[in-house]
Amino acid sequence: MDTSHSATPELLQSRAEIEKIAALLETDPAALGFLGELPLQDVRRFREQTVAALFDRAPEMLDRIAAATKLVPAGVAAAISQKALGPRLAAAVAGRLEPARAAGIIEKLPVAFTAESCAHLDPRRIPQIVDRLDESLTVRIAVKLAENGDHLTMGRFVGHLRDSALSRILPHVPDETVLRTGYAIDRPEQLSRIIQLMGQERLQSVIASAADGLWPEALAVAGMVTGDERARIASLAAAQPPERLDSLVSVTAEQGLWESLLPLVALLPADELRAVAALPSLRNAEVLAGVVRAVVATGLWAEFLPLVQLLPDDSRKVVADAAGALDDPELDALAREVDKQDLWDVVLPLVELMSDEAKTRIFALPAFQESAG
Repeated sequence: MDTSHSATPELLQSRAEIEKIAALLETDPAALGFLGELPLQDVRRFREQTVAALFDRAPEMLDRIAAATKLVPAGVAAAISQKALGPRLAAAVAGRLEPARAAGIIEKLPVAFTAESCAHLDPRRIPQIVDRLDESLTVRIAVKLAENGDHLTMGRFVGHLRDSALSRILPHVPDETVLRTGYAIDRPEQLSRIIQLMGQERLQSVIASAADGLWPEALAVAGMVTGDERARIASLAAAQPPERLDSLVSVTAEQGLWESLLPLVALLPADELRAVAALPSLRNAEVLAGVVRAVVATGLWAEFLPLVQLLPDDSRKVVADAAGALDDPELDALAREVDKQDLWDVVLPLVELMSDEAKTRIFALPAFQESAG
């Protein structure tokens, strides 16, 4: 099935960006909810501007402290950082140092102190500093961040780590933290690489953990990976016990995440698609009507209709009635998309379930007349 026209599931990525901005500003993400109305790229750009505003206009005092640390051995500078500066100020000073010098001081600090400081480090300095740290120390810092539950800071770092470090870190990080970190990752293009390192059994365990209140995070991760990894995540989710899979549909309906879920459903082979179609939540008229509204808004008919044909008869009737109640422009857009994707064999049985009035309206649509002609 061609899914190249699918809308990008940006809602969850935008939500993660807002959480990152809130962490930088030390405020409640709810106070920044208005940013959710903006396109994802604008929210991402605002986060970058926030980082620049916070770290580029550093007080002159920081440069003086940074200059002073160059005059003493790394061990002495580390002691000053720990005893006199504290995690926040130490991170600010590290951001003003040459990466090699910063790494040399970090290697003399307790891991717990460094992990706490990481949350306050200029995110733009992370690649150069991490690249100069001993790998074993990097592993210990990452594990400590996981123990602290600081997935936002882990999300800044993880995309810059080498495969060898990630392979040592992953066994020590709980499944839930893996999901939360993937959701918050600053370099989503690295997610497919990280998932490949996990292996099938660990990925299966991570996806299973999503049923404990983390389905949005799992959907966000699936939306950022590509190719075979996305299909693997879709199949592993579909293989969950029915009650867990049903909770995914319920969460999707409650939070309006169909734009994230339907492209994954479209990747499933027929037997896995039948398991989804048999879920109790997809017998709920309100849920089904919500799916139709979401599909109208996103144009994901090609992703939705193959699922519809596998639904129980009463559920298909609900979908048919909801589609038949669309206004003429929405119905015409549906007909044009169906014609474009050559899905009339899926749609016509659905039309048969509609009221006579709805059938008459559909057969009179310009798009239907053009396709029939």
